[in-house]
Amino acid sequence: MIETKSLSYRYSKRVEIFNNLNLTFEPGKIYGLLGKNGAGKSTLIKNITGMLFPTEGTCEVFGKTPKKREVSFLKDLFFVPEEYYLPNLTIHELIKIYKDFYPNFDVNQFDTYTKEFKIEKSKRTTELSLGQKKKILIGFALSANTRVLIMDEPTNGLDIPSKILFRNMINDSFKKNRIVIITSHQVRDLDELIHAIIIMNDGKVLLNNDKSHIAKHLLFQLTEDLQNSTDLIYQEKVSNGFASIKENKTEDAGYIDIELLFNAVLTDDRKINTILN
Repeated sequence: MIETKSLSYRYSKRVEIFNNLNLTFEPGKIYGLLGKNGAGKSTLIKNITGMLFPTEGTCEVFGKTPKKREVSFLKDLFFVPEEYYLPNLTIHELIKIYKDFYPNFDVNQFDTYTKEFKIEKSKRTTELSLGQKKKILIGFALSANTRVLIMDEPTNGLDIPSKILFRNMINDSFKKNRIVIITSHQVRDLDELIHAIIIMNDGKVLLNNDKSHIAKHLLFQLTEDLQNSTDLIYQEKVSNGFASIKENKTEDAGYIDIELLFNAVLTDDRKINTILN
């Protein structure tokens, strides 16, 4: 479990990124961490990984304190950053050197990924395109089989077929003892992948709920005409009509439009949370 208590981080007395964050990430879930640029997502992730230290409060990852950067902590966490560097090695050399940092690394699993990617292990990283490099890094991250996997904008640089492959890889490698946190501005890439949604804005958590709970309590609709019903929570014009959110008064869980939900929460999170809570 990952738990933050009264977590605060500031770069200086005048620049505070977030204050008093209380969050819990449970094993067996894939979390979508969403927010605009500057919302505090990357800073939160770096506090969890131990790359930044809390100004106040605490952060624990399976009982470990990230800022101590202990071997027992690092071997069970893998972070895929948005911007990364791969050393000038062949893929085979890369795996040979770095796999031993992760006791649960599965070479056969990685080999399967390289075949799916159609990338030869004899190739040097400098010969790979941006998308190919991202695939190799994601394949390594999944093959490391750490209990915590954090990915910052993992679908950037991937074409549409590769995004589908990425989602399949995440689902196939997912284990009940694993926590996966994914940040993305391309929220539709996460539609069928995540189990829980966390939305941040200006350093605050505006929404934190399981998708299944949201689907039972909110109804997402698309209509040709503008709606004026009293039970309307949010509505916006889209290319083929009007997309809206209402309270779900049926017993059936429906589809969630994450992009629409994101816009609704940023417009007025109180309306959404009143119904969900």
